[in-house]
Amino acid sequence: MSDEAVKTPKKFSRRDFLKVSGGGAVGAAVMPALVKTVPALADDAEVFKGFTTIQLKVNGKARSVEVEPRTTLLSALRNKLDVTGCKEVCDRGECGACTVIMNNKTVLSCMTLAIDTIGKEITTVEGLVVDGKLDPVQQAFVDKDALMCGFCTPGFVMSVRALLNKNPNPTEADVRKAVAGNTCRCGTYGRVFEAALAAAKPASGRR
Repeated sequence: MSDEAVKTPKKFSRRDFLKVSGGGAVGAAVMPALVKTVPALADDAEVFKGFTTIQLKVNGKARSVEVEPRTTLLSALRNKLDVTGCKEVCDRGECGACTVIMNNKTVLSCMTLAIDTIGKEITTVEGLVVDGKLDPVQQAFVDKDALMCGFCTPGFVMSVRALLNKNPNPTEADVRKAVAGNTCRCGTYGRVFEAALAAAKPASGRR
């Protein structure tokens, strides 16, 4: 290995930064050296000190929320803004219950840092209701009895809505692919597929 290779500092991602900063005493000891060694982090250093107030655009409204660097979007929504439609179930990106739509794409809010959603359009299951009227997907889930315990339902609804926004006339195969990241422990998959296809009918569709 050349001397040049030895002297070249490792390129740290934001995730690396957060891992180090969350290391308690070790992080406290390493952090000053890290910021000094990697100048790109120095400009953002102030953002990562304790709590910071940020603005999120949730369901069409700007909301101020105080967060830590490690605060997830799910935690900010549920615990800070009282937007509880997205559910905390596995909290590790496996079940899909916390799915929201951000800039027209589905994201797992338990795996997304709140500070990384600044300036983006965030829609939760509550945001699908317009003037007290359920979104066609929500109504179809009710009509087809596509829910049991209900914990997974908001995630399925958001995944199906995102699909229909892009593809108003999906096949069952398209629906299955769209909800592949959503888990239903009650096993109502068949009814979920029926609801998705029912919501796709021209007579009930919108958006």
